[in-house]
Amino acid sequence: MTQSVELLLDRDAEQAVRVLWARLAEADLPTEQRTTPSPSHRPHVTLFAGDALAEGADDALPGLLAGLDRPLRLGGLLAFGPRKGSVVLARQVVVDAALLALQTRVAAVCGADPDGHFGPGRWTPHVTLARRVPVAQLSAVVAALGELPELTASSRRCRRWDSVQRETWELTGR
Repeated sequence: MTQSVELLLDRDAEQAVRVLWARLAEADLPTEQRTTPSPSHRPHVTLFAGDALAEGADDALPGLLAGLDRPLRLGGLLAFGPRKGSVVLARQVVVDAALLALQTRVAAVCGADPDGHFGPGRWTPHVTLARRVPVAQLSAVVAALGELPELTASSRRCRRWDSVQRETWELTGR
């Protein structure tokens, strides 16, 4: 099961992503929008995900993330895959040195596998728009999204997600 550390978007940026989720749902296409809303399901940027966190990580993360105030830019579309005939479609988060340094520190504290997706030089920051998009529907999904201007966002909050307990909690105290 997944344990993760996630940057949350500011209210306006979160709403802009939710509008994209809704466009896909309205077009009856794959989307991250849930048919039954869940307070824990929201747009985010994953800094680390794995089966477990290193011992002491939960104690170290709040100090590491204290005073978090990260500007973020959401750019173009990314497609991860294909795998089993489908892709994950996401908006790229434009990486800068400070964001990369933050992710590197979080991943190290959490015990990221150096050869895994969150290892040094291997992370691709993004905000997921849709999972399991059949390759044959990719052009319809892109068309339904419409024009995607660059989106400026900020993140002052970071949370932990525990899929075993199905719980989230704030790491930044905001």
